Amino acid sequence: QVQLVESGGGLVQPGGSLRLSCTTSGSIYKIGAAGWYRQAQGRQRELVARITTGGVTDYEDSGKGRFTISRDNAKNTVYLQMDSLKPEDTAVYYCNAIVGLASEYVGRDGTDYWGKGTLVTVSS
Repeated sequence: QVQLVESGGGLVQPGGSLRLSCTTSGSIYKIGAAGWYRQAQGRQRELVARITTGGVTDYEDSGKGRFTISRDNAKNTVYLQMDSLKPEDTAVYYCNAIVGLASEYVGRDGTDYWGKGTLVTVSS
């Protein structure tokens, strides 16, 4: 069964940084196009940034300027580097990705999966 696993969340002071990671639970799978979303308490889930298999990135206003999405295909991992964090960045961050077999090309077509989320709390 395919599972996306996020890590890297935690408590950080305003102005600090965190790096989130997203990978699959099994080595027979690999991540294609992917995105990071976040959901603050009482608010709808929103897109932060996306990245294609080839590394082309796209940011929503919530992620522009302070967040950087990247990937290491050799490690089958997508990252979200978050700098200059603000209290309003507090949310559960979710990875969403197209996942396919590691033996095949995985792009933007296919079944997408969600991770369970990792909590980021920005507070002094």
